[in-house]
Amino acid sequence: MELLQHAFGLVTGTIIPFLVVLTLIVFIHEMGHYLAGRWCGIGITAFSVGFGPEIAGFNDRHGTRWKLCAIPLGGYVKFHGDEDAASTPDYGKLGGLTDAERSRTFLGAALWKRAVTVAAGPIANFILAIAIFSVTFATYGRQVADPVVAEVRESSAAAAAGILPGDLLVSIDGSPVRTFDDVRRYVSVRPEVPIVVTIQRDGENRDLRMVPQRTELSDQFGNKMEVGVIGIVTNEATGNFRVVEYSPLQAVGQGALQSWYIVTGTFDYLANVVTGRMKADQIGGPIRVAQASGQMATLGVAALLQLAAVLSVSIGLLNLMPVPVLDGGHLMFYAVEALRGRPVGPRTQEIAFRIGMALILMLTVFATWNDTFGRLG
Repeated sequence: MELLQHAFGLVTGTIIPFLVVLTLIVFIHEMGHYLAGRWCGIGITAFSVGFGPEIAGFNDRHGTRWKLCAIPLGGYVKFHGDEDAASTPDYGKLGGLTDAERSRTFLGAALWKRAVTVAAGPIANFILAIAIFSVTFATYGRQVADPVVAEVRESSAAAAAGILPGDLLVSIDGSPVRTFDDVRRYVSVRPEVPIVVTIQRDGENRDLRMVPQRTELSDQFGNKMEVGVIGIVTNEATGNFRVVEYSPLQAVGQGALQSWYIVTGTFDYLANVVTGRMKADQIGGPIRVAQASGQMATLGVAALLQLAAVLSVSIGLLNLMPVPVLDGGHLMFYAVEALRGRPVGPRTQEIAFRIGMALILMLTVFATWNDTFGRLG
């Protein structure tokens, strides 16, 4: 009985939230490709959520097969003239088409139409994230605190630099600071990187130099992560905690800004990994996403949707990487085609796709290792 209860809890508490989040992100991504392809006049054979054997599906009046497949770890849109789900051209079939038929295939479409269709998937992911954040901000507002120091930790970078309780943080490295979250966001991705913090004390501005310390922190679920900290704390009285409400238009602006923070934070983290200032243990795969989905689900629908927004931005960025097989790899080929005046040869594309697939598999193995065995040394 205990085993059955554990299994039931795993399904309802982790697997179902994970599938809801992943299906939403995949559907929106593929819908971007689908809508752009339809707008560009490219025929579409199939729209699939998942891979492998079909579980359920139907054909629409345009001849597109809409289907749900057994392996819910992705999806694809198959265009006319494609050989497989990876949009590999079926050159044998293309050779027997008339000019009119070929114009409705993906390969036969104008270069700009192919580029728009490919780019629309990641763009749809960014739009989804902005939409979720916008609805959240318009509905709940945002809790903010003034960047005023209530406490300085002993032996911290801030203490060594001379920051005192009551100091108002004005800017960091010349970037204006408006809320305490601005400080945390900027500092957290700069461990061991010298920064200049401008404070206001007794009506005068002072520039203080310090180096954020690399520190391991745990979130409310016990997940550990390394971030940069300078050792300052605010509280409700000192920071004037309050909820800022936004109009629908302001909420959209805040949603776009929040999505941009995720983009820049991702690049900052990757730069820190390359330079050795942070470990690569935060790169996770399906197992970690499933775990995070279950954890966020315990906090409510709003928290789960915000996780979906973060993941949507991450997947959009990943797909824009110039790696063959990914959308960014296709766009790279189109850029080369635009410069050369002719497409990259089939043999070159085949070799590049194999290399790209190998890179994706290595990344998947690495992420799964992180998920399974935790932090690497």
